[in-house]
Amino acid sequence: MAIILNGNELSARKREQIAQETRVFAAQHGRAPGLAVILVGDDPASSIYVRTKKNDCTQVGIRSFDHHLPEHTEAEEVLSLIKTLNADGEVDGILVQLPLPAHIDTQEVLLTIDPAKDVDGFHPYNMGRLLVGEPTILPCTPSGVMYMLREHSVEIKGKDAVIVGRSNIVGKPMALLLMMEHATVTICHSRTRNLDQKIAAADIVVAAIGKAEMIKGEWIKEGAVVIDVGMNRTEAGLKGDVSFEAAREHASYITPVPGGVGPMTRAMLLENTLVAARGHQKNRAAKT
Repeated sequence: MAIILNGNELSARKREQIAQETRVFAAQHGRAPGLAVILVGDDPASSIYVRTKKNDCTQVGIRSFDHHLPEHTEAEEVLSLIKTLNADGEVDGILVQLPLPAHIDTQEVLLTIDPAKDVDGFHPYNMGRLLVGEPTILPCTPSGVMYMLREHSVEIKGKDAVIVGRSNIVGKPMALLLMMEHATVTICHSRTRNLDQKIAAADIVVAAIGKAEMIKGEWIKEGAVVIDVGMNRTEAGLKGDVSFEAAREHASYITPVPGGVGPMTRAMLLENTLVAARGHQKNRAAKT
């Protein structure tokens, strides 16, 4: 029976660390780190996420600057706001809540964010730094997964890892982070043949495909570590990409859904904001 990787407990520990470091930062520099969040429209799920992030900031002492724009806002207005925030010395991080309305080019918006304030870690500059092994700001979910593995002393070096999902947000950066820790990584996706066989050979499985319980418990190798990034709404409630109860019988460690990777993603956003704030203060000091 697998040990549950409790994201709520781990993220609470991480947030306390961030709160302590934020207090030190504020004492040293006379200001707390600042995170600007842009929400366009009234998508219910997005509104909940933004409210949650604001509460997270409050808990650790990070200032939150909220910008809620109407659904019909033109792209030029969103881009203008981002440019203003890029130049604002009180703002260390900028987060644009996705999805954006269909008439706004998401990629253009994300590319407009100053890479030094890209606390999601999605900008090509930050992804490129990660690719060459010199990361600055890491994507939150993969970073949170690595934190969970480290906190439970999961051996990564020399292990076979399979990632199901090839997104820029999770799959690709997750592969890079695991390779940096000397894992041998296979990325699978919707067109992968014999997926069950590939998963059955894996010491570490990261599921991020976005299909409820697609990965069956009997596919899991005895003693494997299973990280379920999926968050799928079904008639039976929230489900991950892995059949949890069946997989738990085979795995050594497994994350639940909800209460697994999700809380860690939120915690790493806070850490990225603090990392960005430190970078800005360092740059200011170098110019004086």
